[in-house]
Amino acid sequence: MANHKSAIKRHKQSVQRHLRNQALRSRVRTLVKKTRVAIASKDRDAIAETIREVNGLLDKAVLKGVLKRNTASRKMARLARAAHQAVS
Repeated sequence: MANHKSAIKRHKQSVQRHLRNQALRSRVRTLVKKTRVAIASKDRDAIAETIREVNGLLDKAVLKGVLKRNTASRKMARLARAAHQAVS
């Protein structure tokens, strides 16, 4: 453990950031799973709603620095493609 006051503060901040990032990453994963279930059920309304929700959450994760931009973009594109194939 750190001895200096500033190092103790930095450690506390890093722990808080880690927990916040972990929670957001978990929410993203859960929502992606929900979206995949909606796609499998081929329910148009559920697909549209979850796609919109997951895209917003992925954008937020990028803004917060939890995910890289290309990673979020890839996830959005794959979900959108799967949704389009399921509906048509």
